[in-house]
Amino acid sequence: MEVERVRVQSLAHGGLHELPAQFIRPASERPENSKALDGVTVPVVSLSQPHDVIVDEISRACSEWGFFLLTDHDVSPAAILRLKEVGEEFFNLPLKEKESYANDPSSGRFDGYGTKMTKNLDEKVEWVDYFFHVMHPPKKVNYDIWPKNPSSYRGATEEYGRELQQVTNKILELLSEGLGLEGKALRYCLRDEEIEYEMKINMYPPCPQPELALGVEPHTDMSALTLLVPNDVPGLQVWKDGNWVAVNYLPNALFVHVGDQVEVLSNGKYKSVLHRSLVDKERTRMSWAVFVTPPHEAMIGPIPELINEENPSKYSTKTYAEYRHRKFNKIPQ
Repeated sequence: MEVERVRVQSLAHGGLHELPAQFIRPASERPENSKALDGVTVPVVSLSQPHDVIVDEISRACSEWGFFLLTDHDVSPAAILRLKEVGEEFFNLPLKEKESYANDPSSGRFDGYGTKMTKNLDEKVEWVDYFFHVMHPPKKVNYDIWPKNPSSYRGATEEYGRELQQVTNKILELLSEGLGLEGKALRYCLRDEEIEYEMKINMYPPCPQPELALGVEPHTDMSALTLLVPNDVPGLQVWKDGNWVAVNYLPNALFVHVGDQVEVLSNGKYKSVLHRSLVDKERTRMSWAVFVTPPHEAMIGPIPELINEENPSKYSTKTYAEYRHRKFNKIPQ
């Protein structure tokens, strides 16, 4: 079997004591050489505050950090718990059963069970397996690729998705107001009812040499927003003012990332957050990320009301499909 085809979870549970070479990051990227700042915490915003306070806090967090933790939202702890339980159950299945859902990104089929593969010998791979599928809108959902086992997977994931959509709409409204626009402005630009929700369950098994590896390398998300819930094993770090800042686990909080599309729409007022994920020597880290994206044909550029002589356009306007193509292939936008 080619080493690229081996699942990370299988490597981790196979008694591995040293990392295979393709997982060892260049010295400058290794966690042991790029430690997070001590004593710095990311913004936490409660939706139980007065409306004007929430608008101000979220707008500031997205301008200065591109990231915040959201508490007192309307996604129920029970829905979050069920989502995590069914995801963990899937990854505990025998490898053969998981492989029946294998995806094939090289042929453009991203939905399903996957591990990032190398395109050439020099590329480094991340210490993560994942499961990816579209959650919404219904016409884009392929239930054939959703796990059949556990049988409660679909119900738990759809319940979480319904509750998350309500919160996402609220966040987009607050961000629009923070730009001085009416509440539906960002949703309208992202095509409202056509907005797509994509689930990615990340599974980072115990790693024999976590100081040399990364679960996910530094990147910004190409989405408009990413809303994430992790398990209690820390690992997420965000880049702020030239340093990594560790994000501590906060039970039932939503981890909200500004993605590239909101940075473009806001003409740079809101920042798409650079982030990475570390791994643990003893424990499995998992996270459930939902990418909120416009449909592929949507034209995305700075909102005209935000452009003037003092604040000229900083980004070109293009379809989301074109943006994705350029980002995947590392072509300048």
